[in-house]
Amino acid sequence: MAREPSKQKRGDELGVLEDLTPVQREDRNRRVWALLAVGAAALVLLGWTLYQELTSNEPVRYAADEEHFKYGSIGSDAANGIPYYVWKVMPELCADKLPRPGGGYESLGFMFEPGRDLPVGTSKRKVIVDRVGFNCAFCHAGSVRTAPGSERQLYVGMPANGFDLRAYVDFFSDCARDPRFTPETVMAFIDQRYSLGWVERLLYRYVVVDATRRGLLEQAAKMQFMREQPDWGPGRVDTFNPYKTLQFNFDVRGDDSIGTTDFPAIWNQAPRDGMDLHWDGNNSNVHERNMSAALGAGVTPPTLDCESINRLEQWLNGLPAPRYPFQVDAALAAQGKDIFGQQCADCHAFGGERTGKVTSVEEVQTDRHRLDAFSYELLSNFNTLYTGYAGDAGQKECRRVFSNFTKTNGYANHPLDGIWLRAPYLHNGSVPSLMDLLEPPAQRPTTFYRGNDVYDPVHVGFVSDVGSENGHPFFTFDTREPGNSNAGHLYGTDLLPEQKRALVEFMKTL
Repeated sequence: MAREPSKQKRGDELGVLEDLTPVQREDRNRRVWALLAVGAAALVLLGWTLYQELTSNEPVRYAADEEHFKYGSIGSDAANGIPYYVWKVMPELCADKLPRPGGGYESLGFMFEPGRDLPVGTSKRKVIVDRVGFNCAFCHAGSVRTAPGSERQLYVGMPANGFDLRAYVDFFSDCARDPRFTPETVMAFIDQRYSLGWVERLLYRYVVVDATRRGLLEQAAKMQFMREQPDWGPGRVDTFNPYKTLQFNFDVRGDDSIGTTDFPAIWNQAPRDGMDLHWDGNNSNVHERNMSAALGAGVTPPTLDCESINRLEQWLNGLPAPRYPFQVDAALAAQGKDIFGQQCADCHAFGGERTGKVTSVEEVQTDRHRLDAFSYELLSNFNTLYTGYAGDAGQKECRRVFSNFTKTNGYANHPLDGIWLRAPYLHNGSVPSLMDLLEPPAQRPTTFYRGNDVYDPVHVGFVSDVGSENGHPFFTFDTREPGNSNAGHLYGTDLLPEQKRALVEFMKTL
């Protein structure tokens, strides 16, 4: 049994304290208060550090409009962005699940510019931790080469001819399902390449990796319908079906609609305002079209970056179509100009009587799957998007209820500025070149290859009869698959061969 200290011992201890001189007591008190002050400062510094880490949310802006288009945030990184370090190590963690094992993000069609650690079409924004999201350029920036092995020329505003969005979604879904996707394994890959601060490392280890995996698995379940469709291939997307599950939680079991189309070009937008937009002409307002496209890139109504959207919209209004960079036979093009005026201008020249208007599917006779995918049920829900998000005083024009979406019965006639860069052709990208488009459907290629950015100036399109380059296979496009038909658009197919050559030569100059 422990004994209590004797009264004598306690008295001795008290005596020691009582024996302190006033100077000694003051010195002792100063040391105590100094220690308390240091401790309080440390707590304040810790609290401030945590506050900064947990509340930071600033988009990255770029001074030049083109750089902002390629790398600036539109709000998708804040809503659905992948944590930066997870995004960076995924191609190593799940290298076997890429289209070209070990090929990195380039094997999915991403384009990296010198000095950039992220590809064109992505942005980075800190929301507790840095996140990677999409912006407009992931669908609307592509490349051209003059020959295999030659340097790529990047063109902003053109369709992203090499990017395989479907393969990207499949890659992240498959990796999230893989048993290797654990905090321990992911952190091991991160630690091999990066040095994280202690706060960020704790967040990644105990929160971020698990939350990322759960989010990817939830998205994979909602996007499962894609695996029942024919593969999209590079340069294509099912624009509206994902809204059914991601935005509106539709039960899509039994919904066999296919809305796969080519990415469109988006330059020279000002004269297009008021025309029937999207492939099926379901909206005539450029601003609403841009806002809906932002949702498709991963933005949510609360995270839409109005300042960025409005800035890019203004820039795209006046962005000219890129000029054809190869030689043009001026005399032949002059002959083709007259033919274009007779055969094509009514539907495809600015100011044409039918330009920017919908032609019925019965007349144009092209594949109707994309038209049918945008249903009346989807339309009724679509017009509720952004409801309740009026925005700040300076953002009212950016956040408002949609009022211009409609259901049509055909496909819109678009102006053909920069048509040389929009191959393959028709809304679903089922015809590889302009010369092929001027042939009757039975004489158009039944199968061809997509994803090659080497240009074919003779047929006016990208090389489509080469199946691989340096062991990397290109995507085989089969027009017999549902949604891929190359039928219809018979205009110009009855021209003489020399007239077709002249017409195509002129269209290089548009």
